[in-house]
Amino acid sequence: MKIGLLTSGGDCPGLNAVIRGAVLKGVISHDTEFVGFRWGWRGVVERDIVPITRHDVRGLARQGGTILHSSRTNPFEGELGGPENIQRTLDEHGIDAIIAIGGEGTLTAARRLYDEGGIKVVGVPKTIDNDLAATDYSFGFDTAVEIATEAIDRLRTTADSHGRCMVLEVMGRHVGWIALHSGMAGGAHAILIPEQPQSIEQICEWVESVRSRGRAPLVVVAEGFTLPGMDEPHSHKGLDAFNRPRLGGIADVLAPMIEERTGIESRATVLGHIQRGGEPSAYDRVLATRLGMAAVEAVYDEAWGSMVTLRGTDIRTVSIAEATGSLNTVPQSRYDEARILFG
Repeated sequence: MKIGLLTSGGDCPGLNAVIRGAVLKGVISHDTEFVGFRWGWRGVVERDIVPITRHDVRGLARQGGTILHSSRTNPFEGELGGPENIQRTLDEHGIDAIIAIGGEGTLTAARRLYDEGGIKVVGVPKTIDNDLAATDYSFGFDTAVEIATEAIDRLRTTADSHGRCMVLEVMGRHVGWIALHSGMAGGAHAILIPEQPQSIEQICEWVESVRSRGRAPLVVVAEGFTLPGMDEPHSHKGLDAFNRPRLGGIADVLAPMIEERTGIESRATVLGHIQRGGEPSAYDRVLATRLGMAAVEAVYDEAWGSMVTLRGTDIRTVSIAEATGSLNTVPQSRYDEARILFG
């Protein structure tokens, strides 16, 4: 059997570990042949295909990024896009199945290709946001939280030096898991997430409470957070390939509002793509490797249109439709738990 691998959408720590796990499992257990589609779905559409051998994945688990590169490409667009053209490409290159490693957009596209064209595809969930339903955790999330927590620790010392309010913006389009976990780990004085809109008055109340104790306030905000009255999250960077707004900049909106209302000098820091870069944590390396190995088994089980997932400590298989049908949002109880620590 020949399997094609691709990494699509935003990159994250652990992608290379998935590739390594899949290739080693396939070669050792099934004598599988592997190829990679470079630049995600774009490589499928443009037929940018490279062989992947066991030699190519040596020592790959610890490397950040992806050796196959990535892009935000819609596989239904372009002259060679769509299920019929993609199936023709697979047939011409003798590729029996695709393992698509990606997040919501990537897996939604994979599901459509299977539903509308019968493309033999298995998904591996990838998102630092941890926003995919049907999996308890996705690889990349743990590393992103570690990076954000380190940023909080560093911002705290400079904030204390000047008595400033620091507003740190982390990723989180629809859900606030990174903000919640890093904020709790770093001892943030307020955590703002998409699931819980807060008024500027409430935010300033928390900030002033911190100042009254002689501390420098530190606020962590997810990029998808909205203030009451905002119809959608702050965005000024246009749309991606799936016509979704490129988010970012809510910290730059909040910091001057806080300073104006409280008189506390405030600074915004947007962490951005730093959260996606660098070596994956040990946890993410292990999880990504296990998911890659399980994806190969799902291919041999002919579990098309499915996705490997983490449930508790076990790796299981669920339908992609189940994974992309809803978001893994922060429950009210988890936010209430953290909110006790605010101010």
